Amino acid sequence: MPWTNGQVERMNRTIKDATVKRFYHESHDQLRQHLADFVAAYNFARRLKTLKGLTP
Repeated sequence: MPWTNGQVERMNRTIKDATVKRFYHESHDQLRQHLADFVAAYNFARRLKTLKGLTP
């Protein structure tokens, strides 16, 4: 499905902007934990307009 590539790229950019571009991580473990926290917040706390208010 080539039309989903843009969606994947946008999500990758969202994650990158919220983690590696915004914070300094002293170790890979610290980055991994921040990524896990971000994904949890994105998936469970944020209601998405395209899903009519539901979480993914």
